[in-house]
Amino acid sequence: MPTTTTVPSRDLTRITLSVLGIGFLIAGSLWVLRPFLSALLWATMVVVSTWPLMLRLQGRFAGRRGAAVAVMTTALLLVLLIPLYLAVSTILGQSDRIVELAKELSTLRLPPPPAWLNGLPLVGEKLTDRWLALAALGPQELTARLAPYLRTALAWFAAQAGSFGSLVLNFLLTVAIAAILYAKGEAAAGQLRRFFRRLAGARGDAIVVLSGSAIRAVALGIVVTAVVQSAIAGIGLVAVGVPFAAIFCAIVFLLCIAQLGPLFGMVPCVIWLYATGSPARGTVLLVVTIFAQVIDNVLRPLLIKKGAGLSLLLIIPGVIGGLLWLGIIGLFVGPVILAVTSTLLESWISSGLGNEGPAPTAAVTATPRPTVLDGGGSVTPSS
Repeated sequence: MPTTTTVPSRDLTRITLSVLGIGFLIAGSLWVLRPFLSALLWATMVVVSTWPLMLRLQGRFAGRRGAAVAVMTTALLLVLLIPLYLAVSTILGQSDRIVELAKELSTLRLPPPPAWLNGLPLVGEKLTDRWLALAALGPQELTARLAPYLRTALAWFAAQAGSFGSLVLNFLLTVAIAAILYAKGEAAAGQLRRFFRRLAGARGDAIVVLSGSAIRAVALGIVVTAVVQSAIAGIGLVAVGVPFAAIFCAIVFLLCIAQLGPLFGMVPCVIWLYATGSPARGTVLLVVTIFAQVIDNVLRPLLIKKGAGLSLLLIIPGVIGGLLWLGIIGLFVGPVILAVTSTLLESWISSGLGNEGPAPTAAVTATPRPTVLDGGGSVTPSS
């Protein structure tokens, strides 16, 4: 009697409900963690970028992890406290001047245009005429013209001040999560590697390592280079006496982070120095500007290669695209996505071609033709 084998049938309803249940749990977990996701992402980027530094500090403290974590956490807090202290002290120090400016608004008159304005190509004459038209207005008329712009600026400032509290809270939460990751970094990294190893085997483990290398490469190559360039620019601006040097230094830092270079923030200052009759100081600042621009081409590739063996063709587009897509956090996310995608694509291509023989070459070796003997046998001549 023949034996029949029953093939297990797939329960479509059960599979569908299981997938929906897992999706609901994932979506619910993300929704619950939504207030912490930004801080968690930032803390992960910071810890991955500075992990070698923390290990060196741990070695200096005779292997005591707690002391190293305390130093790193304090350094992160100073990143917030020092600029906040400088901003508050500057506002308090200039409070009398701010009050005087507020009183002078009622008698404000625009001075005559500078002589060099009319000499600007293409737009100089139009700007001069517009300036003269505004200068001819009385204080009340000028205040009425400026009122809409002042209201817009005050509304923007109020909105930014309103979100300042949430920004500080988010930063403190980032520091707290970073401290936990510093203390338990190996365990967190081990769990993450186990998850990706279960998901994609050895290839998933390599993805985690590659992501960490990409984050560290961006932190070294992009952020450190921007800090060096803005520091050089700041020293030059202070040395030649440009007003509001700190603001221009911050602008240069943002431009360098966006891979635009310091020129757009420094060249207006150079032009202003030449236009106001300070050619010597303008020349000094021009030399500093050129040096700050050129050092990017030397320092950034060295630091990126030190952080990870990733190509600049992946890092630079990833930084710019990620910045336009996700803002500052995109600086790290963009290169990680491109690096992981490139690695997976290369691995897929290599695995697909692994069982195939080498590609045929252009030169084709002719097949030897057998030599027929009289007896009917054949002998293949040896080469």
